[in-house]
Amino acid sequence: METDITSVAPGADGQSSATKTANMRIDFTFSDTISGYVVEFIPSEKAFILETSDGRKFKAFLIASTYARSARNLDEPYQDATGVMFEMLSQKGQYIHAYGSFYPGIDTSEPVFEVQWMIFPGHHPLEYRHEGQDWWIHQISSIASSYLKWQFNYPEEEIDYSKYRTMLHLAGAKKGDFLQETDTISRMIYGFASAYMLTGNDAYLEGAEKGTEYLREHMRFFDQDADLIYWYHGLKLDGAKETKLLTSEFGDDYYSIPMYEQIYALAGPTQTFRITGDKKILFDIEKTIDLFEMYYKDKEQEGYFSHIDPIGLDPRDESLAHNRARKNWNSVGDHAPAYLINLYLATGEKKYADFLEYTFDTITKYFPDYDNSPFVQEKFMEDWSKDQTWGWQQNRAVVGHNLKIAWNLMRMQSLTPKQEYLDFAKKIAELMPEAGSDQQRGGWYDVVERKTIPGSKRHQFVWHDRKAWWQQEQAILAYMILYGILDDKDYEKQAREAASFYNAFFLDTDDGGVYFNVFSNGMPYLMGNERFKGSHSMSAYHSTELCYLSTVYTNLLITKKPTYFYFKPYPDSFKDNILYVSPDILPKGSIYISECFIDDQPYTDFDAQALTVKLPDTDKQVRVKVLITPVE
Repeated sequence: METDITSVAPGADGQSSATKTANMRIDFTFSDTISGYVVEFIPSEKAFILETSDGRKFKAFLIASTYARSARNLDEPYQDATGVMFEMLSQKGQYIHAYGSFYPGIDTSEPVFEVQWMIFPGHHPLEYRHEGQDWWIHQISSIASSYLKWQFNYPEEEIDYSKYRTMLHLAGAKKGDFLQETDTISRMIYGFASAYMLTGNDAYLEGAEKGTEYLREHMRFFDQDADLIYWYHGLKLDGAKETKLLTSEFGDDYYSIPMYEQIYALAGPTQTFRITGDKKILFDIEKTIDLFEMYYKDKEQEGYFSHIDPIGLDPRDESLAHNRARKNWNSVGDHAPAYLINLYLATGEKKYADFLEYTFDTITKYFPDYDNSPFVQEKFMEDWSKDQTWGWQQNRAVVGHNLKIAWNLMRMQSLTPKQEYLDFAKKIAELMPEAGSDQQRGGWYDVVERKTIPGSKRHQFVWHDRKAWWQQEQAILAYMILYGILDDKDYEKQAREAASFYNAFFLDTDDGGVYFNVFSNGMPYLMGNERFKGSHSMSAYHSTELCYLSTVYTNLLITKKPTYFYFKPYPDSFKDNILYVSPDILPKGSIYISECFIDDQPYTDFDAQALTVKLPDTDKQVRVKVLITPVE
């Protein structure tokens, strides 16, 4: 294969300043993945033409040992598809992941690609199994059950959060550390609560409620003088002795109280509050928001500071060093997906809708930077000037944050429609595939330079070309909700490709749960902390959030399938005894309650269009099951 190799020499400014071109014949083999659509099947050659997402075509050859399988959910056996391989390849437009070896051409300058195995997204031609009504429900149930087993040895033993550990090995065994981090517990609680809402399995609700109570008892500090609540970073355990850690233990945030930790301390309890209406949880949420408003909010320049010091609670204290008087995506935008949207869904309170509007107005005002980069600007000084020298971020983009903004803008658009929200979301959706996705293999990258290499359209990888599970989630949810609301076929294509890659390569069908990272070709990356199922960065949050909201967007917006949701409110819990059951912020009038059951008995005191249930007067906790039906 004759190939032009562009070599880049860095200049004194650290950027590419010179290039040179040389011809080099590549005469070695290498293996890789090609994901794309069948445009032609050639039986006489046992070959097919595969077109990638960006329109490039590859000729792929089958060999005697080529085999195939279909997408396989967690807890499912191997799904062999070798017997229907030719039938699937005969269907024009069939999407596949083909892994094989490139051999240097002998009589041609083009390499020969021989397929060793393939993964189809469905059992039948043009089928995507992840669009099935129960696909994501089964997946969230498996993930929640795995974490109950790994952390508490449930059901053999009772759920006991004193046994919780942050670090879990690949197969779920505890690594032996004696650290409990508030945020990872909260994120696991979120997963249990979300799994209950889709399945009604009481074990998941027990995990959510016991975890929430554990956070209240061990990780919460209620300052009665200031009438505020703070959350500890975590606990170090030494037998029965607990050492509470107020400030962060991590280098980026060391000896500070980062806002994102306070935000994510609310994620699990808020999702649990949606189910039970426990007033103690609401008290904690409200007092934590008061903390945000008193100490983190910039009342002069808009937005929220990212860190405060632990003594004076001052965002401008000199001890904060590189975090002094800074703002970022986490402090401004993460309120919405972590807890604020769910808090609004649980209460319908205007003050939370106003907080959301303030959040998205701020994002829309300051984050776009399209004259300089297809990626948003994520870090800022106090006056909203760009901070492009901070720590590891420098002038770099986290691909998933861009997609997360698009996804949440579309949620907000259904609550408070604004043209600028819609335009911003669509702009991100238009730019991100070329800038942040792998258009040959499928999937989405991690951190890249915000500006392209001079003379190229390529955004250089900062550390690696691996793909993290949580960034796939943001892509899937962004394009699912965009397609579900706007009915643009390109959004459907992007959503299907992202979900297909995730379900083909991220599910650990041997040990349960999902992999943290995969190589660019989809193979799991199992080194360092990234081989763990539990760590500072990973708990049962993004994987279960993906399952929960993919169920909502697929069933209620895309395929139009009625879906059951479960709640279990305490007596005299929600205001005016009204239970709000909307599963997410969706377009007004797009869904309604078609059936309701209280303790498995039919119940009729509900407002179908308002998506509320008038709870019965009772002195006990009741189980509420509602069928949410999309408007055709």
